[in-house]
Amino acid sequence: MTERVVITGMGIVCPLGHDVETLWQAILAGKSGVAKTTIFDASTFPTTFDAEVKDYDLAKYVKNPQPHEHGNRGSVFVVGAAAQACRQAAINVETDEPTDGIDRTRMGIYLGAGEGSVDNDVFFAAIVNGWDTEKNEMDWGKWAEVAFGRMDPMRELEQEPNMPAAHIALLTGARGPTRSCLTACAASTQSVGEATMLIRKGDADVIIAGGAHSMIHPLGLTGFNRLTALSTRNDSPETASRPFTASRDGFILGEGAAIVILESLNSAKKRGVEILAEVIGYGSSSDAFRITDMHEEGRGAVQAINAALADAGITYKNIDYINTHGTSTAENDSIETKALKAVFKEEAKNTPASSVKSMLGHLIGAAGAAELITCVLAIRDNVVPPTMNLNDPDPALDLDYVPNKPRKMPVNIVVNESFGFGGQNNVVIIKRYQD
Repeated sequence: MTERVVITGMGIVCPLGHDVETLWQAILAGKSGVAKTTIFDASTFPTTFDAEVKDYDLAKYVKNPQPHEHGNRGSVFVVGAAAQACRQAAINVETDEPTDGIDRTRMGIYLGAGEGSVDNDVFFAAIVNGWDTEKNEMDWGKWAEVAFGRMDPMRELEQEPNMPAAHIALLTGARGPTRSCLTACAASTQSVGEATMLIRKGDADVIIAGGAHSMIHPLGLTGFNRLTALSTRNDSPETASRPFTASRDGFILGEGAAIVILESLNSAKKRGVEILAEVIGYGSSSDAFRITDMHEEGRGAVQAINAALADAGITYKNIDYINTHGTSTAENDSIETKALKAVFKEEAKNTPASSVKSMLGHLIGAAGAAELITCVLAIRDNVVPPTMNLNDPDPALDLDYVPNKPRKMPVNIVVNESFGFGGQNNVVIIKRYQD
């Protein structure tokens, strides 16, 4: 018999707050987490703003932050998010003798985790010092001399995308199946979907799932600027993320971590914990088209949404709300709209579809899990979050994007979509839990 999978805990560290309720109140108030870049001097870049996590102190979330003191930004964020989620789910952390009724060999971790940032000062110093101006080429011996003399081995280790999961294992004692994926912007939605499948199969009772990422560093910003993917609206950072508008010009680079505790229904009932929502569908696909462009007809997105609906055993007519990928790029918003029309047919214009990236920015690998948390809250409170800055609708995009104000309405079943560079498409469907 296939296990039903439920969500019993949530935690987040993001540009709109360092806990779930702060995030949610900010979204309902239409606040922006976007401002001028402060992590490094971006004044000479085409984009001089981002969505940063500010004033974060891990010591507020764990009793002993020392094991995580060398963690990259994503790792440090995800420890705080995981600690919050575990406490809500009544899972003991930072103990060798847990009393929460969970066998640690059947508690796993699945993260959509991004690479840590390069130690930029040392990296660029090695390049400058290693350049042979007479030969006009790199002297790798000199490069290595500077690199080995100045690079911090812990910072080098923390570049590996498996490290956030390692930090969570230290925090929780989880010794079950552990996975990390980096399918670009779809990574943490994939982590939730595939973790759900592991629990359904009986490979684990509990999985700590979600994502962690920060690409707010010179190389990250350079890459996205070279791709012309970022907004350059430097005169108005707070309104720069404007999905589905005629004036959209790119997404806002963000950072953070988001965690949900996935648990078999049997385990949750046995432990007597509160059930926040149920995961009922997952679909995944590849565009097999281009590295940075979605297929013109949105075929990968359509396939992933349809697969999630089939997995859930429902149709598009059962969906109350769609949390879109909604990046604020010309391409994504138009093709995602086309895909929704293909799947939802006559209900496309009647089904609310909004983008919280208009306030939160784009958390890249952590985006899907962060947005899934807002989906759970939408069900809890029967309110759909808005798409902010939607003041000049694109006449070619004519769905109900919930402009500028949250909407009170019954919300029982929600689709959460994530589409990443490389043509990665992952979709999760959740519903209000009923015994």
